[in-house]
Amino acid sequence: MTDADILAHMIRSAHRVAVFTGAGISTESGIPDFRSPGGVWSKMAPIMFQDFVASRDVRRTAWTRVFNKTAGWTGAAPNAGHFAIAELVGAGKVAAVITQNVDNLHQDSGVPDRQVIEIHGNATYAKCLTCSKRYEIESLRPRWEADEDITCIFCTGLIKTATISFGQPMPEAEMERASEEAVLSDLFLVLGSSLVVYPAAGLPVTAKRAGSALIIINREPTDLDPYADLVLNTEIGPLMTDVVGRL
Repeated sequence: MTDADILAHMIRSAHRVAVFTGAGISTESGIPDFRSPGGVWSKMAPIMFQDFVASRDVRRTAWTRVFNKTAGWTGAAPNAGHFAIAELVGAGKVAAVITQNVDNLHQDSGVPDRQVIEIHGNATYAKCLTCSKRYEIESLRPRWEADEDITCIFCTGLIKTATISFGQPMPEAEMERASEEAVLSDLFLVLGSSLVVYPAAGLPVTAKRAGSALIIINREPTDLDPYADLVLNTEIGPLMTDVVGRL
């Protein structure tokens, strides 16, 4: 049996699959990852949440990165891996897609927003840090061009992209939902995550301890490989396309 045969059999036999995605699925769409050589943080230092809140100059730097698309997190198109996951969701095999990515590509590929759990937020829109009012990024551009401090028109709170920055608390509701899906799943499928960023990387362990089968697909080995029922070091898009075609 091929790797695709084995994975297709495991998915076909499962009753409730949870998919967990990291940067490795989006690199196949041309989005840079964070920590590898040539990744985002090798080109620019991350902005700490506390610094963003405390300093107008830091906020100006952060917004300049957003409007100049310096990080490269937005504007890409979904790839074969995203579309394969969307097919599995549509077929009722995948109950939830838990993602560390902030690029909105799961939604763009057709996964309903209600089934995407974004534990690190979303870079395609902004939110008020005080009242959580949502703002579309382009609607804020004139204020950035006018060198204004971008604040909420309703409560005057600071506005920030809806991502979780270094030093910012993890979103409690999303983490609770992700943990629930990990426990409820009987197959937990990791796609493209190095599994080094916690608490997110603890979700596969939660699933495994609850009795779920664990599959890890990543180009490089991870620290959780010894606990997995299947490990495949390969490209995600071609493999998942092959798998979906065998279901």
